[in-house]
Amino acid sequence: MKLFTIGFTQKNARKFFGLLQKNGIKTVVDIRLNNTSQLAAFAKGEDLKFFLTEFCAIDYIHDVTFAPTESLLKDYKSKKVSWYDYEKEFDRIMLGRNIKNHILNNYSNKDSICLLCSEALPNQCHRRLVANIFKETLNDVEIVHL
Repeated sequence: MKLFTIGFTQKNARKFFGLLQKNGIKTVVDIRLNNTSQLAAFAKGEDLKFFLTEFCAIDYIHDVTFAPTESLLKDYKSKKVSWYDYEKEFDRIMLGRNIKNHILNNYSNKDSICLLCSEALPNQCHRRLVANIFKETLNDVEIVHL
């Protein structure tokens, strides 16, 4: 299974949707806690779902089970928590949510999934952490960051 990740910031709509189509994405799993921000432009919740399903024939799922808690996100953005501590706390949250069973029950039969978040790069974004959990949970997963 190929598991893709993408962030929408620093991408215009042409590049964003082009990358999804070029890579044969069948399902976008939006793992943002809040997907309704005005700053999201074309990647705003219902608009994104419309663009993906109507123009790209890509399924859209908003799954906050993979999102950080509001307090963790706030503490990280305000620099009260380092990235290292964020990763540790995020892992603890995912364990508490029994995330591996969630993946097995909801995503093991899907192919060409792309995890969506806002960060331009995956290195300090929770989508990379979630992708690694997918890899630990499912057999033969190749992660591709778009």
